[in-house]
Amino acid sequence: MTERVSFASVQHLGFAWFAMVMGLCGLSLAWFRAVPHWGPVASQVSLGVGVLAGLVFVALIGLKLWRWVHFPAAVLEDARHPLRHVFVAALPSSLVLLPTVWVAHHGYGPWADALWMLGAAGLLLGTVGVIWRWLQPGVKADDFWRGMTPALFIPVVGNVLPALAGVTLGHPVWSAAQYGVAIFLWPIALVLVLVRIGMVGLWPPRMLPTTFITMAPPSVLALSGHQLGAPDTVLHLLWGISLFFTLVSLTVLKRCLQQPFGMPFWAMSFPLAASAALSLHLAPLQGWAHVLAMAWLVCASGVIGALLWATVHGLWHGRLLVAESPVPLPAQP
Repeated sequence: MTERVSFASVQHLGFAWFAMVMGLCGLSLAWFRAVPHWGPVASQVSLGVGVLAGLVFVALIGLKLWRWVHFPAAVLEDARHPLRHVFVAALPSSLVLLPTVWVAHHGYGPWADALWMLGAAGLLLGTVGVIWRWLQPGVKADDFWRGMTPALFIPVVGNVLPALAGVTLGHPVWSAAQYGVAIFLWPIALVLVLVRIGMVGLWPPRMLPTTFITMAPPSVLALSGHQLGAPDTVLHLLWGISLFFTLVSLTVLKRCLQQPFGMPFWAMSFPLAASAALSLHLAPLQGWAHVLAMAWLVCASGVIGALLWATVHGLWHGRLLVAESPVPLPAQP
């Protein structure tokens, strides 16, 4: 009999679990972009998914606080781990995306404004924390390169997320400033990830789904750029880059599916949703581009639905909240 989830197993609830909230919020926003295409039905689906994202967030925050009280060493270990520390930014990213869903449906709200500011500040501090680790004396090269996976884009490029709702909430200047941080760090992070491949090889097999995160930066840069007044030409350029990284990510899909389900699979959710949202934003209301954008939304919805089912199934059978086996870094040539 497999062990069901218990309070003792919550010690293994890492920050990567907040990728669920990011993916669901992204899907909610993507469906909201489909309102001009499918009408009120799309709005209702968007609202339903957004409510589910909020419920998941509340549950995770409660369990995270319980973990902090009972297993503080495990929380600190996540924040210090050379590979897992970047997932800490999934928490402030969720704090930004939840009010973004609210703003899309209801406009300004005081609680949304407060949550947005908390998340935006958390993302900036998280980015500073990641770079601070790089600048510490005595940092080991092995530990440095272990952290150079596409998950690095969560804290480094996550600074683009506040602009999605920042203008509506009355913070256009701060949104633009944080957007600038993302634009500056995105190519740096991308180069570091590519250099890591050349120096020590690809990231561990269980981290392969994080390859899809490469789709997210250009997609969200375009969507946030629209909020800040970027011209359509820039949006189309970024959509092309997102399409390129989509095709690149699909090259590892078979290897991803050949391994057991784990929380890194949720790294696929937000990038797929963001790509669908951008495609819907740029697509006309009829024609082949409209059909392809709607098909991509259905595909993203199906993937995230499958991830939800796999997560519930994995929790029920006690396969997710377990200690991770250490992954050795390949020897440098």
